[in-house]
Amino acid sequence: MRIRWVIGFMVLVITFQGSAWAQQQKEPLTLEESIKIALERSLSLHAAREGVVGSQFRQKQALTNFLPLWTGQYSATVYNEKTTVGVFGTGVMAQSRDVYNFNTTAVQPLFTGGANLANYRLEKMGVDLSKTDVEIFKRDIILQVREGYYNILRAEKFRDVGEQAVKNFEAQLEVSKAFFEVGLIPKNDLLQSEVRLANGRQVLVTVESNLALAKSSFNILLRRDVNTPFQIVDILEYKPAPYRFEESLEEALRQRPEIKGAELVVSQAKEAVKIARSEYFPTISLGGNYLRLDEEPGLQSEISTERWSVQALATITLWNWGNTSYKVGESKVRVTQAEDSKGQLVEGIILEVKQNYLNLLQAEKNIGVSEKSIEQAEENLRLNEERYKYQVATATDVLDAVTLLAQARVNYYGALSDFNIAKARLERSMGRVYP
Repeated sequence: MRIRWVIGFMVLVITFQGSAWAQQQKEPLTLEESIKIALERSLSLHAAREGVVGSQFRQKQALTNFLPLWTGQYSATVYNEKTTVGVFGTGVMAQSRDVYNFNTTAVQPLFTGGANLANYRLEKMGVDLSKTDVEIFKRDIILQVREGYYNILRAEKFRDVGEQAVKNFEAQLEVSKAFFEVGLIPKNDLLQSEVRLANGRQVLVTVESNLALAKSSFNILLRRDVNTPFQIVDILEYKPAPYRFEESLEEALRQRPEIKGAELVVSQAKEAVKIARSEYFPTISLGGNYLRLDEEPGLQSEISTERWSVQALATITLWNWGNTSYKVGESKVRVTQAEDSKGQLVEGIILEVKQNYLNLLQAEKNIGVSEKSIEQAEENLRLNEERYKYQVATATDVLDAVTLLAQARVNYYGALSDFNIAKARLERSMGRVYP
């Protein structure tokens, strides 16, 4: 009896946990949660962030060019006969077949014509440029999630419209069968109802397939299994967007990370010109050297010889057949190219904002028109159904009214989703991050 009670309790606990898990799994996915998942799992965004880390390493590498370079060398030489172990000018210390040499040098650059400073600035700008790439990828991913989310809502609404249309066709078929059995309508009217119902079911199959494809694409965007089942919160609604073109454009030109990136590319090209010009100037460095010779590997014998020196060195290229001037000329051309690319980018952004703004206005107008169409189509269907009951209208009139109503609803939900997608694209073109 006790064993049965324990087993029953375990079954109850497992059933409760399974029910709670199922309820948790059925919790609808919000747009904000979808964006968070996509940003956390995106490989392109991860690669962009790794690019920032790589740029920071290059910046640190450029910083080391300001610091002294310290090198060391140790060698062991074996001759076929004894040789002198010593340093020029110190006399003969001893003779041995084995000679061991330790040499270390430290060089501190004092002036490089501005090359090191310009290179450091260039790499520092590279870090900022990598960060703008992260912001660009982030905004692109957010836009893709918003578009995918509204496409799913659009497909769900189209499915609902298709299901309602099938129900209407089924109801009309039942009425037609009843009228045909009592001889009020010819068989042709009955056949029309059956054909319309079959066509409606076929359209519904296509719509359901489109919905499944939209959800699969969304799963891939969130980097989940393609067949992961989920539901989303219905936020497909109309909220007037208080945007004006001039204000939207001004915000885009101020906030778009692409423009900031283009400006950094121009600045990098100008620093490259400074690097090329640095070869016109001498390089000045201060160096120190320490040398030790011995016949023993430990360099600690009584006959070991050592020497140190300090050297100031200035080097300048007197003639290289115009090589430096050609480098400077090429670098200046790259500055011009970068400035032209920036100009093209700005022009493209202006056109993008204009297009998205017009699409928003168009979709907003279509919403109002389609709302009235639904009201008219519903009244048209009601009147034709009433007229058909009294045999004043034909079955074709009713079937056409059902089709018109379904099309009106499709137009409305299409305009509604187009409006929300256009709003998302306009905000992306303005450089905004949602939410």
